[in-house]
Amino acid sequence: MTSHNVFTDPWRLLTLTLLCLVLALTSKAQNAETIIKTYLGGYEKKDWNMTSSQLADGFTFTSPNQDDHIPIVVYKERCWPQSQHFKKLEFSQIIASGDYAFAIYTITTTEGKVIRNTDYYTFSNGKILSIECFFGGTGAGFPTNAQ
Repeated sequence: MTSHNVFTDPWRLLTLTLLCLVLALTSKAQNAETIIKTYLGGYEKKDWNMTSSQLADGFTFTSPNQDDHIPIVVYKERCWPQSQHFKKLEFSQIIASGDYAFAIYTITTTEGKVIRNTDYYTFSNGKILSIECFFGGTGAGFPTNAQ
């Protein structure tokens, strides 16, 4: 019976390397999902600290509402007040790959409006570095939009 060392057998080394890669990618995707759910959960709970704790240094936000890579200070001033209108948030899908993710979710407002958005996230060191928000559904876009 021949003994094989995993580090000297090329097939075992390749298999081990691929397994480690798959586990790392799966872990990163699960981490992205947790980060996104925590970030948006802060809106639902009206907890700025919960939301902001998920944001990286240098964070920027972009949306069709004249927000072009705005920094966190402007983001908090313009966007955070919308949290007062969040009643319920439901995720349709979160798809993550490496340091990037898409999230599709529905917001039900305190006024009964239903808004569907898609966000594109970029991550850095386990935090959200940027978000690009795309408004969908009826075109309402965000809770206080007049439509």
